[in-house]
Amino acid sequence: MRIGLVGYGTGGKNFHAPFIIAAQGVELAGIVARAPATIARAKVDFPEVPVYASLTELLAAGVDIVTITTPPQTRRALVLEAIAAGVAVIADKPFAPDAKTGRELAAAAKAKGVVLGIYHNRRFDADIQTLRNVLEQQRVGKLWRLHNRMDLDDPDTLEGGETGGLLRDMGSHLVDQTIWLLGPVKSVLAQTDLVERPEGPTDASFVITLTHTSGVHSYLSSSKLNHLAVRELRVYGDKGSYVSNGSDVQAEAIYAGKRPADDPTGWGYEKPERWGILRTAAGEERIPSAQGCYQRYYEAFAAAVREGTEPPVTPEQAIRTLEVLDAALLSARERRTVTLE
Repeated sequence: MRIGLVGYGTGGKNFHAPFIIAAQGVELAGIVARAPATIARAKVDFPEVPVYASLTELLAAGVDIVTITTPPQTRRALVLEAIAAGVAVIADKPFAPDAKTGRELAAAAKAKGVVLGIYHNRRFDADIQTLRNVLEQQRVGKLWRLHNRMDLDDPDTLEGGETGGLLRDMGSHLVDQTIWLLGPVKSVLAQTDLVERPEGPTDASFVITLTHTSGVHSYLSSSKLNHLAVRELRVYGDKGSYVSNGSDVQAEAIYAGKRPADDPTGWGYEKPERWGILRTAAGEERIPSAQGCYQRYYEAFAAAVREGTEPPVTPEQAIRTLEVLDAALLSARERRTVTLE
């Protein structure tokens, strides 16, 4: 499957292109970039891949799939353009500014018979894959609650204004991970911490409490301006607990100059000293890391396009995440618990 990558900023360069190259059954067929410096980076990284000035030019050249990883406020129009051309689309997160717009994009794709997927790639993180195995095996017994925390010492990447903020950014990932692990949400209580930016008030950290229809509670939190870099997953059940303080394995490897295509079988595993710990009446047990592997998203999406199967993250799943984010913003603004229908 020929994939065109629309956008070659931080996301396109580090979280899409290397994993397209590593994925089986796909090839990077074109990159859309406009700024001279961005075009130059793309040509250095992929001298054999053509660079186009617009999505329109890329579509005219012919591709099977396009990935839209431009700034959030630009994605709606680009996703609709690809859908209108009958080309399968992967939209970066958040794939829409709110659930209403998400439903609009999902309806357009359905009407055109186009496969639409959302790049919630952090389902494929090593720590989340490991935790899913622990939960599926019921190692902590009946689950009571989950704490999902990711603090980032990364102030320069905080997008300002009404369409930005950390809740839509990292919150998209944490909410998606949590729903994927624990199922649907029935109520949302949130607190956001705002800073003034030139683009307007911007949430720079958040805490969200989710009540799931199963009765399980989850607590999600993240910050970008507090000079903390902490990743923690913590679950409690009636037979014990599991705590993981892992690293951002794949991102750290990418920024260190490594690429998943260079070592597909060894890629994305947490170091043994950072494996999560299961604590039960039997004592403590270190749980070996599952593989973190973003390229599996691309392999699964290409299979969905070829075979007509469900993509790895469906529009309906992403809309549920947007509904929770919408409710979190309302909850923080009005200081109340919001119930989802």
